[in-house]
This record gives sequence, C-alpha cells and structure tokens, in this order.
Amino acid sequence: MRRLLSGLALLVLCCQGSGVLAEDQVSVPILNYHRFGPTVADSMTVTTPVFEAQLQWLKDNGYTVIPLRTLVDYLRGQGPPPPAKAVVLTADDGHKSVYTEMLPIVRRHRIPVTLFIYPSAISNAPYALTWDQLKELHQTGLFDIQSHTLWSPNFKKDRKKLAPEAFQKFVEEQLQKSRAILEKKLGGTVDLLAWPFGIYDDFLEKEAEKAGYVAAFSIDRRHAGASEKIMSQPRYLMVNGDGAKGFAAIITGRAAAKRLAN
Repeated sequence: MRRLLSGLALLVLCCQGSGVLAEDQVSVPILNYHRFGPTVADSMTVTTPVFEAQLQWLKDNGYTVIPLRTLVDYLRGQGPPPPAKAVVLTADDGHKSVYTEMLPIVRRHRIPVTLFIYPSAISNAPYALTWDQLKELHQTGLFDIQSHTLWSPNFKKDRKKLAPEAFQKFVEEQLQKSRAILEKKLGGTVDLLAWPFGIYDDFLEKEAEKAGYVAAFSIDRRHAGASEKIMSQPRYLMVNGDGAKGFAAIITGRAAAKRLAN
C-alpha cells in the first residue's frame, strides 16, 4: 500500500509538472494591421478580400480570435491560458479605413480587435479617424482602444537629437499624454502600448511601466508568449503579399523568426 501511494503521488507530481510546462509553452500569434482597401494603395495596405480570406482561413482551421486583454491577463498571471488555437488581431495608427473597411468585416465575423491609436492624428490628419468614428468603434464592444504614444515618434532618432534629460521628458510626455487623452475621450482603461516603429529598449520599457502601462508590443516577427518580456511582446506586421501560404505560415509558427530593423 505504501508503494502504491508513493507511486500515485509521483504520478500526480509528474502530471502537475507537465501542466505547468504546457502553460509555459503557450504562444499566440498577434497580427498587426494598419490600413485596408479594395486595392493596395501602399506597402501597409491589406486589401479587404485578403483580410476576409484570412479570417475565413482561421475559421476553417479551428482558430479562435481572442481579445488582446485576455492574452495579457494570462501573461501577467491574472487569467487562464488562452485556447489551444488562439489568435489576436490589432491595428495601429487609427487610419479611417478601419472604420470604412475593417468595421463591416469585423461585425460580420463578430471578432475582437485592439486598436493602437496616437491621438494627435484623430480628427486632425486627413487619413485618420475622427473622434466620433473612434467612439462608434469603441461602442460596438468589438474594438478596444489603446495607446500608440501621442504622435508616434521615432524614439531612436529623437534620442540622437535631444539631451538625456530632454529625451526623458519627451518620452514621458508621449506615454502619459496619450493615455490621458484616450481615457478622457473614450473612457475605459488605457494601459497597453504599441511601440512606434517597433522601437524599444530597456530604458523605454521602464518608462512605459512608470507611465502605467502593463504590457507593450513590438513588431518582432514571432509568436507572443511567456518566454517574451511583457513590455516587448512580439507581433506580426501584416502585408498584402503574405497571401494564403504566408498567412498560414505565420499562424502556425513557420514564418521566418526575425526582428525587424528599427
């Protein structure tokens, strides 16, 4: 009996260990879009037919689009692991095509999307969403609005131009004002950040934490997961040329794993 009990205890410990290992190995592709349209207008445009085909591929292959917040909660130890075939969708910059082109597709498929916005462009830049459009997106319950800094600066170039104290003050302004404006205009909590141009380093990550962000995202080309730092979780920058084969490679983790140049 003693040997039997010892064997059962060992089996339980092995199973628990395997479960922890399995959770540690959870990885999720975060897709990063920018602009949409019927045709390719520039290198950052994904056509609406291609976007719809990608969503259909996810559905046909048993994938679930989950909110970015769900993944963040898990990575911070505040939520359960995501489904085995989970995918996250994000879109940066607040281009008006998110409202005109992406919104109808998202509504049809009933999927969650996180928008990373730099508020200086909203209702100002001709290519950008208006505040009313952004509010409508937010009110659908399908779009979570988060920060892309105040005006999407190139921190690498700005560091070279500014003295250390001036650069730190500039970074603080970019991080803090974006949060404040978005929360005032739209309500809710803004504590997720997308690094402009995918530029980040230890200093910037610490400044983001000081400014109240709990997670931040790059455009490094690999899956997000517990093995990555919480303030520089990777995303896949999506382009129209990915096509069906390239898209499948991204989702299944077979795409080239490399860090994009800043």
